[in-house]
Amino acid sequence: MMPPEEKSPDGGEEGDRASGLVLLQALKSGSARKGCDPFAQTQRSKLQHRRARINQQINKEMRMRAGAENLFRATSNHKVKETVALELSYVNSNLQLLKEELEELNSSMDVYQNDRLLSSSSESISVPMIPLGLKETKELDLLVPLKDLISEHYGEEGILFEKEIKEFMELRQAMRTPSRNEAGLELLMEYYNQLYFLDSRFFPPTKSLGVFFHWYDSLTGVPSHQRALAFEKGSVLFNIGALHTQIGARQDRASLPGLNQAIDAFQKAAGAFNYLKENFSNAPSLDMSAASLNMLVRLMVAQVQECVFEKMTLLRAQHDFLTRLQLAQEAARVEDVYSLVHQTMTQAHVKDYVPFSWTTMVHVKSEHFKALSHYFAAIALCDCPAASDAELPEQEKAFIQFHVTMPEGPSLRVLLQDPEERRKLGKAHLKKAIMKHEEAMRIHGLCKILRKMDILQEVLSFAHKRSLSKYSEIDHEEDFFETGDAPDIHPKTHQKPEIKSPNFSQVKVTDLFHRLGPLSVFSAKNKWYPARRVHLMRGENGFGFTLRGDSPVLIAGVIPGGCAAEAGLKEGDYIISVNGKDCKWSKHAEVVQLLKSTGEEGVEIGVITLQGSEGPKAADKKAAAMSSGSGMLKSNKENSRKSLMNSKSASTLLVWSKKSKRSKKSTYGIPFTAVGDNEAMY
Repeated sequence: MMPPEEKSPDGGEEGDRASGLVLLQALKSGSARKGCDPFAQTQRSKLQHRRARINQQINKEMRMRAGAENLFRATSNHKVKETVALELSYVNSNLQLLKEELEELNSSMDVYQNDRLLSSSSESISVPMIPLGLKETKELDLLVPLKDLISEHYGEEGILFEKEIKEFMELRQAMRTPSRNEAGLELLMEYYNQLYFLDSRFFPPTKSLGVFFHWYDSLTGVPSHQRALAFEKGSVLFNIGALHTQIGARQDRASLPGLNQAIDAFQKAAGAFNYLKENFSNAPSLDMSAASLNMLVRLMVAQVQECVFEKMTLLRAQHDFLTRLQLAQEAARVEDVYSLVHQTMTQAHVKDYVPFSWTTMVHVKSEHFKALSHYFAAIALCDCPAASDAELPEQEKAFIQFHVTMPEGPSLRVLLQDPEERRKLGKAHLKKAIMKHEEAMRIHGLCKILRKMDILQEVLSFAHKRSLSKYSEIDHEEDFFETGDAPDIHPKTHQKPEIKSPNFSQVKVTDLFHRLGPLSVFSAKNKWYPARRVHLMRGENGFGFTLRGDSPVLIAGVIPGGCAAEAGLKEGDYIISVNGKDCKWSKHAEVVQLLKSTGEEGVEIGVITLQGSEGPKAADKKAAAMSSGSGMLKSNKENSRKSLMNSKSASTLLVWSKKSKRSKKSTYGIPFTAVGDNEAMY
């Protein structure tokens, strides 16, 4: 059931902030199982509710269309074909309307902007940024599949793990509605990290768990589903990037701290999309295709560059000649990167997918910042005094690299020291600025959605009027020369955008299913013979076996004719219990202590044998192998990453809070014949 569409008293920030405080408290207390209240009436939550409703309607219409198309192909009755064709036309019309409605939602950029930006003065007002909506997913019931696999694969009572399964499902439910702040990002990251454990525990390489992961395309709402867990991981990673874009868009870019936070957020968004592009392939949804992700990475880099320009306007308040040249080059750099984004958005594989309002917005920004670059060049030439002899060398050096091609006319020295020559070149720059402002306004007028965006209209109008006013100010009645064409400005930035890859170690998690035992042995990839219990009596020379390692302790050798050999213990068995006490996670010393405390009645030991293990070397090799997961979606790079995670250097990628580490050296060694340096005989 969808919540009622009531008006919200706020723009979404207060609700996000409150949810964030609750979630941060939960994180500090060791639990992060709470997302935003799905019924909270903020502008952003209502937008996401509408998105979910449209996604469901698109899913319904597509199922109807698939059924009608199957019937159309199967029937030979002419009248039935006519009826089905008519029905298909209705369904396609409905899908087109839903697509347009979803595109309008994806273009609701003002909902994600900071309220203070919308009410600033025209001179300090910021152009809206483009955020992404989160991918929606269906609820997933893992209770029965995981209980069945625990019983079948691990030989444990599945019902005993209901608490862990429900805890994981609650975490998944919570991550569907993350708050728009750091706590929401930590929630998504925690769930993403838990998927590593889920993959290792419950996704055998040769068998499917039998569940489908359903996700809706972020921009089109088209549903996709796969059994591969990699699709779930990729979708969560996409939402991490999307949430970064929303956090970046909400910052107060009229202040330096807000700009720094916006830059950081967009750089992390670019990193998430880039990581997704490089490590996952064969995505079933268009928003996760290589072409779309490449476009999103470039869009985020362009928005970082725009923030860098805004940051420079705040930091360099002085109005000297060199500062204004730098501002002009910084604006030219913004125009350069937005032009690249526009080219990417108009490519064949992306053009029909990206919302028209996005493409138009990027095109408008490209023209707008080109106009600004020429405006600041004109201001530098016309408002700053002519260079003195002392200033001339430094200004000459800067001006040589300022234009793409040197302007026609007098020498550089004359140009910089002659006020009239400076005015003529400045006038040419202003003429070009006005032309570009007008082009930006023309392109803006072509998009119905952008025309409704008052803040954008105000920014473009203000910049245009400012250039016109300056042109009128420097235009003289006695000017009989024809204003020349100003050369383009060479783009240059003092802060190059950085693509920040996700830091998975930022959120440490503990395996929810750690009771199953250490992943080195108890994983979906490994197979073992049914657990067995043997009763041992201590002989004159002890039990007659050699132990090695920790968690679980390995039987590295069995003395022929000894008590252990007679009881059926084998080289390569793992001790999982002693007298009914679970020893999967026990240290070597703890198992030794349990064995030493045995009386005349003997001891009952529970053991398992990995299939294919032949002796301690093979057992150790098997124990070192960790699950690399399965799924058609994974590329070779993703599998390589998981192999790294499973090695000793895993901490360089992910910090998993494990309870113990394997130890090769015994702390309770008893000298005996044929015992290795790292083993102890009992």
